[in-house]
Amino acid sequence: MAHNFKQLKIWEKSMDLTDLVFLFCKNLPKEERFNLIDQMNRCSCSIPSNIAEGSGKRTKLQFAEYLSISLSSSYELETQLLISERRKYGDAELLKQTLNLVTKVQKMIFTFREKVSN
Repeated sequence: MAHNFKQLKIWEKSMDLTDLVFLFCKNLPKEERFNLIDQMNRCSCSIPSNIAEGSGKRTKLQFAEYLSISLSSSYELETQLLISERRKYGDAELLKQTLNLVTKVQKMIFTFREKVSN
């Protein structure tokens, strides 16, 4: 069931999301360094990492499970971005771009997971 994860659009887009999250986090308050910033960076890295890990699994069902984990990480990241929005942290335009991209990545992962599962 191996896919070349580097050729998957969902992996490419999730890598773009990771870059955008890191950029957004650079301007967050220093007191969030060991809380929100670290959590957002870990979640954003988890999304493409689980896609990559799942792509090497033996069965479609196993791959779909890793896609589910990736999707869950994206929801966690979205929540943390919304917390940032509520607290008025960071650049508002960059936050909007990041939220839009996380939504796009979620839709892509969900659709691909359904395709892999069937």
